Amino acid sequence: MALLEHIEDPRDLKSLDQKQLVLLAEEVRQFILEHVASTGGHLASNLGVVELTIALHYVYNSPIDKIIWDVGHQCYVHKILTSRRDRFDTLRQKGGLSGFPKRSESVHDVFETGHSSTSLSAALGIAKARDLKGEDYHVLAVIGDGALTGGMALEALNDADHLDTNLTVILNDNEMSIAPNVGAMAAYLSKIRSNPRYKRLKKKVEQILRSLPFGGNRIADKVEKLKNSFKYLLVPGVLFEELGYTYMGPVDGHDLPLLINILNRAKEVQGPTLIHVVTTKGKGYRFSESNPARYHGVSPFNIELGCVPGQNKHMTYSMTLGRHLTELARRDPSIVAITAAMPDGTGLTPFQKQFPDRFFDVGIAEQHAVTFAAGLAINGMKPVVAIYSSFLQRAYDQILHDVCRQNLHVIFAIDRAGLVGEDGDTHQGVFDLSFLRHIPNLTIMAPKNTSELRYMLDYSLQRNHPVAIRYPKGYSRLTEELPSFPLQGLTWEMLEEGRDIALLAEGSMVETALQAARILKRQGIRPAVVNARIIKPLDKNMLDRFLQNRCNLWVTLEDNVTEGGFGSSIDEYVMGYEAEVKVVNMGIPDRFIEHGSVKELKEDLKLDPVSIAARICSILGKEMAYAGFPQRTY
Repeated sequence: MALLEHIEDPRDLKSLDQKQLVLLAEEVRQFILEHVASTGGHLASNLGVVELTIALHYVYNSPIDKIIWDVGHQCYVHKILTSRRDRFDTLRQKGGLSGFPKRSESVHDVFETGHSSTSLSAALGIAKARDLKGEDYHVLAVIGDGALTGGMALEALNDADHLDTNLTVILNDNEMSIAPNVGAMAAYLSKIRSNPRYKRLKKKVEQILRSLPFGGNRIADKVEKLKNSFKYLLVPGVLFEELGYTYMGPVDGHDLPLLINILNRAKEVQGPTLIHVVTTKGKGYRFSESNPARYHGVSPFNIELGCVPGQNKHMTYSMTLGRHLTELARRDPSIVAITAAMPDGTGLTPFQKQFPDRFFDVGIAEQHAVTFAAGLAINGMKPVVAIYSSFLQRAYDQILHDVCRQNLHVIFAIDRAGLVGEDGDTHQGVFDLSFLRHIPNLTIMAPKNTSELRYMLDYSLQRNHPVAIRYPKGYSRLTEELPSFPLQGLTWEMLEEGRDIALLAEGSMVETALQAARILKRQGIRPAVVNARIIKPLDKNMLDRFLQNRCNLWVTLEDNVTEGGFGSSIDEYVMGYEAEVKVVNMGIPDRFIEHGSVKELKEDLKLDPVSIAARICSILGKEMAYAGFPQRTY
């Protein structure tokens, strides 16, 4: 790491010649590989942008020039080159570096991103503010070909020419290969198009033709039409040019001298420019090059052996959904599955292989996914839409307006609900209950384990209205410990009888509630533990029983923000009955939760069993004895 050790700031790159930059790229690639193998993280995407990131920081002057990373999981090289190399062993660890751009970490992180397709809109806003303030610097957005499928990115592309501002878009395309002849021709065309003299000449020729005394305008129009006809056949990137961009590329994204040359040319172009850069995802590590999807996001692994799949004895929620839905689809041809660029993550790969004609991956387009499902449902199909909780936020209006308002039979399989850990505040799925619970016609469920998820899916497919089933990342230990039974109705489940307090827990917090109940029993407190598996509508019969039995302390436990969540619905019930019951809501507080392991985050938030038991004891005026588990201070 002879060269990398001397790079403390992007300005240090400018003292290196291009041969040294090529050597530096190999050092950076090895550095990322070693550290991600140790901490886990996004590997393939970062290995693919090493040369591109070095070239960007070599040509431009960050933080004066603004570089905005779409999604942000490919920003590791950027972080290494911007004074964070020495902290890289803390990547995605609690209190350490975020796996995404973070403004609090560095002035070089201009805009925070964790969801895709946002960079172009943000970059346009920054560029226009620059113009209005009379400032002078470059603004660049780096966006992947996958993120370009997002509707928001296309909206921004369409608006760029109208806003009449200087902006450079780097399209990082890691799905194409470059044929040598196409690359040579494209490089030649890019050179011509980036030359201001070409634009002046083009305009002059058009003026001359139109000034001809007989039919000048008609001749000019025909020449333009003929030119466009040939351009559509021969010139890459014509779509971008029609949107008002100067298109340059495709460019080999691993040829540093070529990248530097193209970026320097782009600096001279007026108006919006798009540079089409073709990269290899996972570049430089044979395992990730051959299987970039497997190495997109990884846990710690052995570099020599690669990510060796272990024999996972536990069936995750995602795997359960995919396998059970596949079984059901064999018997019911009306079942279809939809995902937004996450077939593996949502567990739908078995369904995709078994029923390719009934599986739809719409790309990074959650809004489209939901309304597409509405269209399927209105014509008699039974669509199951599997989307991560934090990504479903993007489709709120479609859920409300297109599905629930029409009371359509769409099932939302909400994966990664609750705390997800190392991906941090952009990915924590802790808001879905709050933005779904108030929508009419929608039933909301949360299984305590994977067995119950299967029964909820069975029940939902037999309904005729929208249903949302939310479940966490990973698996549940309760699958083996607690039996589950088919749902007979929208009722809760009494797991343990008790009279002193009622622990009303949803989803992943059921396991926590049972553990807290064991601690409370040692303190002489007899809690009732309820699996509040149906969040909407509430099981008012069970709540009425608690009122009749004079159980006057109810504690709600949820892995959602307490504002507007499950606990809020219990508050509303009690206020509606004017009951003399004290309700304590325990869940995610009113702030964004940073990265760390789920266990660490729960302890910090006082949502672990010991903290919950201690708080209940305090409410009851009892001093908690800590025999049998670690002493802690609260």
